Amino acid sequence: MRTGRVLVIYLLFTLFFFSHSKLVSAATIVNGAISEPLASQVGDLSRGRVIVLSRQSGLCILCHNGPFPEEQFQGNLAPELGASVAHYSAAQLRARLVNPAYFNPSTIMPAYYRSEGFTRVAPKYAGQTILSGQEIEDVIAFLQTLKTKATE
Repeated sequence: MRTGRVLVIYLLFTLFFFSHSKLVSAATIVNGAISEPLASQVGDLSRGRVIVLSRQSGLCILCHNGPFPEEQFQGNLAPELGASVAHYSAAQLRARLVNPAYFNPSTIMPAYYRSEGFTRVAPKYAGQTILSGQEIEDVIAFLQTLKTKATE
């Protein structure tokens, strides 16, 4: 019985360690980029567009503006999205969404894929990321379409 408990604890620890280490290594910025996707599925640009324009989840439109004539009250605190993504690869965009403070410590842009190191987080949100790995990939897929429009 005791051996069984030890085995279960060992297996749970191993599963936690390997799944956590994969997440951490996937979200590690190297040379200004995160080369590995944060999800197993390719990003969906239509879901990404919804997130970028959402005033409840992504909140991008509160600070950024872009080629969205149907959206009123776009932000002016941050660069226009088409111009700001034009020079970045998907891996570089991923890094900027995961931890923008890595590039600019005084930025007001939130770290969408971090769950630690924050102060004054409501208990119900503690330990959670703003966006999931799949949502980050969806946003990147959409932002890549803006990049194409900006270079035309």
